[in-house]
Amino acid sequence: MGCGNGGLTGISNSIPAGARKVFCVKFQREMEGLDEVPFEGHPLGQKIYENVSKEAWKMWVEHMKMLMNEYRLNLGTKEAQEFLIEQMDGYFFGEGAALPPDFVPPRAKA
Repeated sequence: MGCGNGGLTGISNSIPAGARKVFCVKFQREMEGLDEVPFEGHPLGQKIYENVSKEAWKMWVEHMKMLMNEYRLNLGTKEAQEFLIEQMDGYFFGEGAALPPDFVPPRAKA
């Protein structure tokens, strides 16, 4: 699983020629890295740039959208920003990110 054509995840194992490579902490293998540092100037941004693949970042962005909606976060507040930074750190470098207590996943479209 996870070899050859991407296994069940649908994630390609190929890295485009000339692409920046990282050993992704989420997938535990070498993958294409991000093009730029997220959160320039924040230590977590640099850590993500050095250790997170583009595919893992895309997964985080979807998870972050869900958190923003479920918790009705206002990103204009320092509290919401700090909450997301903590969640991001846990998602990539900690125990993972827990789902909100009342979260109900959307039904698959038929």
